Amino acid sequence: MTISKRFKKASEGVDINKAYSVEEAVKLIKSRATAKFDETIELSINLGVDPKHADQMVRGVVSLPSGTGRNLRVAVFAKGPKADEARKAGADLVGAEDLAEQVNKGEINFDRCIATPDMMPLVGRLGKVLGPRGLMPNPKVGTVSNDVTAAVKAQKGGAVEFRVEKAGIIQAGVGKASFTADAIAQNVRALADAVAKSKPSGIKGTFIKRVAISSTMGPGVRIDPSSLSVKG
Repeated sequence: MTISKRFKKASEGVDINKAYSVEEAVKLIKSRATAKFDETIELSINLGVDPKHADQMVRGVVSLPSGTGRNLRVAVFAKGPKADEARKAGADLVGAEDLAEQVNKGEINFDRCIATPDMMPLVGRLGKVLGPRGLMPNPKVGTVSNDVTAAVKAQKGGAVEFRVEKAGIIQAGVGKASFTADAIAQNVRALADAVAKSKPSGIKGTFIKRVAISSTMGPGVRIDPSSLSVKG
């Protein structure tokens, strides 16, 4: 009942039939994020694609200008000098066969996974464990790379991976309620722009159909796609 009352109160003043500008939507969300913890702000983008078709899969990575507000634990599969490089860059876990053994045991104490190309035969055998958790390194999102320093710093910083789900929706965090409204708006536009640029070449008609923003405990607020200043 407490959550229900809080949600009802937070929803007051939000027109569910209206699509607000980015700035208006962010203001509404921030003013209603009143939980005792720093709520995550999440963006949902409904796309005009059918992910069942391989040529309509949308995925990528974007570096949010204002960061994510999260302290992410990064694991790196690397050996020799590249392993040393990963440690210097701030990786939380670095290893090869030993790290693979931990993963196989279900000891996954990290939020992001990076691998150098020569480690992929080893990492590939961990697909059944890492894949369902969205942790499998992929060159398309910069997590398979010989530039270990850049990869670690990107994941530790504001890098956010996005991938369209079965229903044609992309969901990703764009900051915390404690961020300034401008910082959240910048992140929203950065993510929306990256998604728009990932539009499959064969898609006709409207690509970005609906956009909404919400906080962990708050209501969803629709955003007018035209206010994002991106082509969709």
